[in-house]
Amino acid sequence: MHVPSLPEDLDRPARVWARAVTLALLERACSRRREHDLDDEGVWCHTTGAGGWWRVALLDADRAVICGQDPDGSHTHVGGEQIDFLAGGPDWLPWERLRDDAEGNLLGFVYWWDEGAWHRIAYPRELREDGMVGTAAWAGSAEEFLVTALGECGDGMAPGQEAVFADALSAFLAGAEEGAADGGAVTALLAATRPGGVSEERLRKALDLADRAGLTGRRPLGTAR
Repeated sequence: MHVPSLPEDLDRPARVWARAVTLALLERACSRRREHDLDDEGVWCHTTGAGGWWRVALLDADRAVICGQDPDGSHTHVGGEQIDFLAGGPDWLPWERLRDDAEGNLLGFVYWWDEGAWHRIAYPRELREDGMVGTAAWAGSAEEFLVTALGECGDGMAPGQEAVFADALSAFLAGAEEGAADGGAVTALLAATRPGGVSEERLRKALDLADRAGLTGRRPLGTAR
């Protein structure tokens, strides 16, 4: 991934969405934290460390948004003026939410998918980094996604379990990107995170999230209701 990132660094929206939801699923299986949410505005990670955050919204089959900020990496001002990361954005963007983010100086990057490609503003020459690499490098790299996913699983894996988990993750995503990961696929993924599997309560919460996100085909991909 380039620094600052380029639109072509990012994978297609369905893959980015599936990865984002999967990180939330793994958190529910392996952690007591609740740093990820799924609501009508998308999948959120409220803290990636040091106050960083990201949000992915899959609006329909042809439109998506990923935004966020890395406080240690995002350059949000040039010459004392706040950069307008929304300049020239299409009228279908979730403007109310994004304007709130901008007014709070919470944006370090905004990319939108439209007409078959990712787009962003033309960065000022002085902008050396937008924070995508530090916050959501997994959105454009299978290797970075695996590292991030393993991080959500914590320290509970037995020796040799990482390879098992990596295989289960790949198999799960193959269906999730198409909205065809059934309950058995969710169960198999979460079982690979722990030698003895996960509790029924954690599994139930993960299955509900996968259903609401559209990964299992029970709702359109990207649906949070």
